[in-house]
Amino acid sequence: GDAVTRWNTLINPQRSIPEFIQHMTGISNEMVADAPTFDQVAAELGLRLQGRLFIAHNARFDYGFVRHAFQRLGQRFQADVLCTVKLSRHLFPQHYKHNLDSLIERHGLQVAGRHRALADAELIWQFWQTVGREVDAGRIGEAVQQQLKRPSLPPHLSPDCLDDLPEAPGVYLFYGENDALLYVGKSINLRQRVLSHFSASTRDARELRIAQEVRRLDWQETAGELGALLLESRWIKQHQPLHNRQLRRVAELCAWQLDEVAPGDFRPRLVTGAEADPGHNDALYGLFATRREATLALRKITEAHQLCPAIVGLENTSPPGRPCFSFQLNQCKGACVGKESSSIHSARLMSALARLKIAPWPYPGPVGIVERNAFFDREEVHLVDAWRHLGTARSEPELAELLLAPAATPFDLDAYKLLKAQLAKRGIAVRTFARP
Repeated sequence: GDAVTRWNTLINPQRSIPEFIQHMTGISNEMVADAPTFDQVAAELGLRLQGRLFIAHNARFDYGFVRHAFQRLGQRFQADVLCTVKLSRHLFPQHYKHNLDSLIERHGLQVAGRHRALADAELIWQFWQTVGREVDAGRIGEAVQQQLKRPSLPPHLSPDCLDDLPEAPGVYLFYGENDALLYVGKSINLRQRVLSHFSASTRDARELRIAQEVRRLDWQETAGELGALLLESRWIKQHQPLHNRQLRRVAELCAWQLDEVAPGDFRPRLVTGAEADPGHNDALYGLFATRREATLALRKITEAHQLCPAIVGLENTSPPGRPCFSFQLNQCKGACVGKESSSIHSARLMSALARLKIAPWPYPGPVGIVERNAFFDREEVHLVDAWRHLGTARSEPELAELLLAPAATPFDLDAYKLLKAQLAKRGIAVRTFARP
């Protein structure tokens, strides 16, 4: 039969273990205080793993963790990787859940402990034995080979560049000749998304060009999707990658502001830049890239709601009191000739523009949107004020520095939409701060 050996040891991480990790694993700081550090067991671990198939549940996380530990010692570790989550999905597609608890329940695995390395390894071994009994060997071999098969990569990209690519949220960057930035993208699963660019089944003309031109890739992990979206948007606007067309910065946004020219009489006026000041100005409607776009939007609203083009400034009638052209076509209710009062026309104008209203900032000062990822032990605080993303902190000192000297961040429409949607969600963690 197969030879089975067992080896396990606690490791002193030389840092405090987070509370939720202590609770999940039952391993306390006291338990590892006298345990060896990784450098003390690295040689033996390397020998045990040499030439072996690296098998784990959510294997990319464990593999990346071990690789990084060796890298910190200046050593290279590389192995073929088999993920039992993917294996279970392939062999048992009729089931929705494939986490370890689901496998325990579904296959009757015997639990000696949970969230400890050796105990979980024992469960994976039991699962492997169960698969051998329940599934045809040919199907198992096909599923394993599908995972071990090296992905097809562009000719100028080294296969080694994928070894550390995590299955985690973040932003990735493709570089071409002379380190020119070709493309910036984001995903909640960096590895899966990057590889999808090079899959023949998903390539369009743009992705084919990227595959031909890419020479190097880089990435930055984030705590979650919001951090990835904000970072992607910022980097695209900052670096203007060759193959990114969306999310590029607009030179200067403009908006319609309702001015009260007389009691109860409101008229739209196009404002730009500092005068617009979204987030602080509660009389703004719509945000547009050009004056033409803004005028076209107002014209469509005017026609749809039978507002007066002369009153809203789209038509010049001279002298005042003369009917506008739309009134002569029965497409205006007569505010231009006094048939409709200014207050009623203004109320209808506000109602028609309501869906375009820019939300005022709902807090007295800056806030931090807290994004946590327990699986990767990562937390970020996105500092926001008046809908402007001032930066992201990954520690309390970083947050304090951001609060003391926030970046002079211009208003960005894409960030506004992201942050407005995020703050509307229930259950998000928000920290409030006073303005410096």
